[in-house]
Amino acid sequence: MIMAGGDIAPVEPVVEAPVEVSGWDFSGQAVLYYQTRDVWGNGSLFEQGNLADGGNRVGNSIANGGIQLSAVNKDLFYGIGAGVELSGLGTLGLDEEIVNGVAQSAGDKNDAEITQVYLTYGIGNTSLKVGRQQLPKALSPFAFSEGWNVFKNTFEAALLVNTDISDTTLVYAYVTRSNSIFNLSNWSDINEDGVHMVTAQNKSIENLTLTGTWYYAPDMLVTEDANVLWADAKYGFGSEYGLVLGVQGGVVMGADDLGIAGVNDTTAFGAKIGGNFGMFDASVAYSSVDDGAVPIHNLGTGVKTPLYTQMIFNQNSIKLDSDTIVARAGMKALGGKFGLAYGYSDIGAGAYMPSVTGNVSGEGEYSELDLTYKTKVFNDSTTLFAGYVYQDDDRMDDTQNMLRFWAKYNF
Repeated sequence: MIMAGGDIAPVEPVVEAPVEVSGWDFSGQAVLYYQTRDVWGNGSLFEQGNLADGGNRVGNSIANGGIQLSAVNKDLFYGIGAGVELSGLGTLGLDEEIVNGVAQSAGDKNDAEITQVYLTYGIGNTSLKVGRQQLPKALSPFAFSEGWNVFKNTFEAALLVNTDISDTTLVYAYVTRSNSIFNLSNWSDINEDGVHMVTAQNKSIENLTLTGTWYYAPDMLVTEDANVLWADAKYGFGSEYGLVLGVQGGVVMGADDLGIAGVNDTTAFGAKIGGNFGMFDASVAYSSVDDGAVPIHNLGTGVKTPLYTQMIFNQNSIKLDSDTIVARAGMKALGGKFGLAYGYSDIGAGAYMPSVTGNVSGEGEYSELDLTYKTKVFNDSTTLFAGYVYQDDDRMDDTQNMLRFWAKYNF
């Protein structure tokens, strides 16, 4: 501004009031989930069977809608952080006309559960997380959060992670309870005295990742302790084809040497090799599990396994007394990725046989074919999935077909 006499009057700068930052990060996801199967010839795809139909068709068509809300603050005070997650699940009224069950619940069919609530603290290269939380399979292969259902299961645990040693991650966890992957409100003890886990992962050698894990469960086997030892090694052969060789194996130590009948060791071994070839990828995996007392699976859910041969539906045919081979191929096309997998299992008399896959007792052969398509739309905010599974078990009178569709919107 020019004043009389030609002087320039100083202009006071505009000072804006600082905007207070809450420190909380909010996020969430909305999910629609549908699955239908023909129940080994006892029903039809897309059918709304019920008890009046003979009982075998209950749950052959299932669906859910879900909303999950999360809030995280990494520094509430003095370096202490916190996080909370609320998971709501409902039927959207589909159980009245279209389906006869739900894929997942939170108590009642239309209800909610606090699936994560925890405190965190970090100092130097060490971090601590205590409370309800997710556990990753890469560092906790026998107590991990599974992602195949509407929402992941969680654990009540204390997790300590340290990276002071170069190229090395050290993890200690004390795990007490897990909720069901089918009912997020159904919490139960993994072991009355909890389970201790120690994991060491090292990447000192170029392209090589070595991971070793030990689980210790006091008095889990009647009056004796249970121990699980598991190791995994992955080596990448360079970036030209992205070839990766993996080897895994371990033992669930029983108490047969202590005279406890039927509580003998379970040993497992697996290997895989795969690579990327432009728009294509391919791999072959093998696993062998003997006829011990305890299956090779997630101790928190009793469903999925850490084995390389895990497919969409084959877990009960690979986790005990079984030799399995799986071939996979993928192709990027139509803005997403198509997947094809075929698995074959030679099953022994001691195999794991719950009703979830329709298996019956005795030796046999099992095969599975998975066809999938997955893509992201709307600026990658929404993930869409479609899958078809064909199961053939020579101990069953018929085969089973399954279709699964889901959509997840992140906000």
